Amino acid sequence: MLNENIKALRKSKGLSQQELAVKVNVVRQTISKWEQGLSVPDSDLLIALSEALDTPVSTLLGETVVESEVDAVKALSEKLEIINLQFARKKAMRRVALHGLFIAVCVGILAVAAVLAMVNSPYLGWDYSAPETAFMGVAIHAFEWGFIRLAPIALITALVGVFLTRKKA
Repeated sequence: MLNENIKALRKSKGLSQQELAVKVNVVRQTISKWEQGLSVPDSDLLIALSEALDTPVSTLLGETVVESEVDAVKALSEKLEIINLQFARKKAMRRVALHGLFIAVCVGILAVAAVLAMVNSPYLGWDYSAPETAFMGVAIHAFEWGFIRLAPIALITALVGVFLTRKKA
């Protein structure tokens, strides 16, 4: 079995007996004897042979190692679990940030509405014959007009956002 494995692995790597002998630091005849089953390498040469052929010693000896496959799958599943946890944390942080943003928008809209209600449109009594006063009066009126029309839509949208991003128990 060892002799067949050495020969098959050597050929699959595209190596001649001489090239493999140079890598393992033995003569070509030694490789030939191993492949014919006339002799076997000692432990040091078996390790050198496995390194030269880029294969585990257990594969050279013909053993099928199931544990390594299980270990590889277990390691992969652990890495995937870590990645999933990182994604979950990022998603939770994003949800918390959005929730805070929606609350801030609601508070901001209500604060501006309260200020506008307290001020009670003072620009209506201004003298519009001066260009500076006229410009400021028109600018404030345009802001107030736009705010009154857009604030309810923005407030409802923000309240829906607060509801949708709340922490579920």
